[in-house]
Amino acid sequence: MKKLFTFSLITFASFVFAQTVNDVPIKDIDVDYVQIIGTGRSLSTKVNVEIDFGQETKSISFKNGTSIKDERGRNMKFNSMMDALNFMSANGYYFQFAYTTNDEKDRAIYYILKKNK
Repeated sequence: MKKLFTFSLITFASFVFAQTVNDVPIKDIDVDYVQIIGTGRSLSTKVNVEIDFGQETKSISFKNGTSIKDERGRNMKFNSMMDALNFMSANGYYFQFAYTTNDEKDRAIYYILKKNK
């Protein structure tokens, strides 16, 4: 009985504490395609990664609701766009194509991903 309870608790915890975007668990996003956007961080080798799946953000604020949050609700940090791509692959998405922008205001890498069904 203790084993069943422990297993149930661990299973429940894994669903409650998942990576989210705009409070939606990444594995539960009900769309065919998503776009991840990577921008460089000043004085750091890490990249900021945001995800766009056509969602509405919760409120108008300086903090964007498109950042990927960890199980503690903090913005996830990725070492590179490949790190972010591997993370998304582990969550059921596969790469379709990529493009970049490189002008004075916007330097970003965009990856289009498709959800495995």
